[in-house]
Amino acid sequence: MRTPARIATAGVPLLLLLAACGGSDPYAEGGEGGGDPGTLVVGSADFPESTLLGNIYAQALENAGLQVETQFNIGSREVYYDQIESGNLSVFPEYNGAVLAYLDPEAASGATEETNEQVRELLPEGLEILDSSAAQDKDSLTVTRETAEEHDLATVADLEPVAGELVLGGPSEFETRAQGVPGLERTYGLAFESFRSLDSTLVPQALRDGDVQVANLFTTDPAIAANDFVVLEDTENLFGSQNVTPLVYSDAVDDTAREALNAVSAELTTETLTELNRRVSIDHEDPDAVAADWLSSVGLA
Repeated sequence: MRTPARIATAGVPLLLLLAACGGSDPYAEGGEGGGDPGTLVVGSADFPESTLLGNIYAQALENAGLQVETQFNIGSREVYYDQIESGNLSVFPEYNGAVLAYLDPEAASGATEETNEQVRELLPEGLEILDSSAAQDKDSLTVTRETAEEHDLATVADLEPVAGELVLGGPSEFETRAQGVPGLERTYGLAFESFRSLDSTLVPQALRDGDVQVANLFTTDPAIAANDFVVLEDTENLFGSQNVTPLVYSDAVDDTAREALNAVSAELTTETLTELNRRVSIDHEDPDAVAADWLSSVGLA
């Protein structure tokens, strides 16, 4: 049975602490995650959409008759990637363009299939991506309607003359990632007054309150529509394709698991993902229940 998210999450700091201290690996020798042989461990990053997708993947696998545990809210890619590579995690909801940038910061952005081809070439032995969904959730630079009108902003390039007067806010990793602050400087020549590191759940509030004037928000964040924020067009395609894509530890997933995860990708669209995010973040529905409801609606329950 799938481990409840609140229990699985509590175990993550201990795992990371043991790893940091050189302690023994709490997982079985040989790399397959989970407490029982054949159990799939589905992870998620520490933001609501990733946890929602983790629930969708976990339930789809369960519905296919597989044993599943969950390790949700682990942290950023810089934290969880090693856990996938070692096999401590079996399945992870990822974004193809973000994986590409992590593996090769100098890689050129491209369309979905071009991006996937590059990712497949760069992934280490033992890891692979399955089918990408049509759903994309890109990084963005987003401003309030008032800021957009005051500075005549429609594109990211429009920020160049005024960036030095504005504070950029976002998750801490955005300050150093190739598609974050360094990429904005390299691609658009943007030098902001400062960068404010924020938990991803607090970024919309900081933008609304004026604590930051430009925010790194995901394009499927329901706060954008709810607050009439303006997403600035990425004319140079810095953020690339960002299709929701399962990243898996190859030895842990059999044909049944692959088929279940690919079936999810076949049904998931950007519009659907935005609506599911709204239910979780705005209506405060349980992501586990939202996942179950959607899987049932598309015949995957």
